[in-house]
Amino acid sequence: MSLPHAILTALLEKPSSGLELTRRFDRSIGYFWTATHQQIYRELGKLEQAGLIRVLPAEAPTRGQRKEYEVLSAGREELTAWVARVEEPRAGRDPLPLRVRAAAVVGSAGLAPELRRHLELHRQRLAEYRDIERRDFPPGRDAEPDRLRHVVLKGGIRLEHFWIEWLSEVLDELPGDAPA
Repeated sequence: MSLPHAILTALLEKPSSGLELTRRFDRSIGYFWTATHQQIYRELGKLEQAGLIRVLPAEAPTRGQRKEYEVLSAGREELTAWVARVEEPRAGRDPLPLRVRAAAVVGSAGLAPELRRHLELHRQRLAEYRDIERRDFPPGRDAEPDRLRHVVLKGGIRLEHFWIEWLSEVLDELPGDAPA
């Protein structure tokens, strides 16, 4: 996935200013595709230059007025082509499994507290995802866009379950460490 495509997706869902877009990233897309506010603003400029988005005309121009962006037909076409593109799966790049592997070589002293911290963070994220699921996907909300958004959230829920199970297993394998 790429940041331009994440931005096009968000803007097609709802035309937004840069600030609104960064806030929406923090609350939704950012759970699985992170970007700094600076990266988002920089990418908005590139997308505008490429003719994929435009600034909506203001009713009455004022100095310092925020720009609200919308996706142009070329942007929709780009996103549509990207959705159908053939790509190979990519390996995750979380450093924690590598740190566990390194502990097999240099010893696990000091690793358990960090693993417990990660375990707690994943439990918190799972609770957050469950709250979002209850709030945003009540029974009967089954239009295709809702189903597709929900299945993305379900994937996040499953990933958090994986991390909780895996971290618990690693903690169980550490010498002298009590189960989490």
